[in-house]
Amino acid sequence: MATEKVTLPRVPVKKILAALAEAHPDAHTALDFENPFQLLVATMLSAQCTDKTVNAVTPALFARCPTAAAMAALPVPDLGALIQRCGLWRSKAQHIHDACAILETEHGGEVPADHAALVRLPGVGRKTANVVVSNAFAIPAIAVDTHVFRVANRLGLAAARTPEETERQLMRRIPRRDWSRAHHWLIWHGRQVCIARNPRCTACTLLPFCPTGRARVRAAT
Repeated sequence: MATEKVTLPRVPVKKILAALAEAHPDAHTALDFENPFQLLVATMLSAQCTDKTVNAVTPALFARCPTAAAMAALPVPDLGALIQRCGLWRSKAQHIHDACAILETEHGGEVPADHAALVRLPGVGRKTANVVVSNAFAIPAIAVDTHVFRVANRLGLAAARTPEETERQLMRRIPRRDWSRAHHWLIWHGRQVCIARNPRCTACTLLPFCPTGRARVRAAT
């Protein structure tokens, strides 16, 4: 990613990370998976779809297609029928089919533990690749979804207009050893407390460190 010169808000990063860790000590991916292949497919399905729906869809999908070779051999319409409950299922079926074909022909049917190789797969962007390398291969990464984007910018950990800018800024501010854990902390905080509409600022343990939350509380009094 290209570098940028942005003056980030002055916030107590260490205190914010400690508060997130204390609030969400068990934070982890909500997607069910048993191996890197399953995680890759599940993450591709999760775009504009809830993890709950993905988890309801994948058992039958993986029973039918337990490997990249099996999924690449399945006709796209049949694959689409198995994932219809997921949003954008037609394009996802094509992308998953094509990605699995590449895994089979170029990677011996295995998901590579390499970010650059992952983003070359159809339908795999930075967020999906970061989720896979982090959760399947324990390689530090920050995957910026809508929750991470929202919470990081509200807290002042980032001051960005796009997910990629947010990822770059978080990588600058958060120690590399904490990237993967911070990704999960921010997601859980966004789902449980710092929701998109009407965030629960007064009940948030991070309120003392959050400029957005303090401003909202002042405006409401």
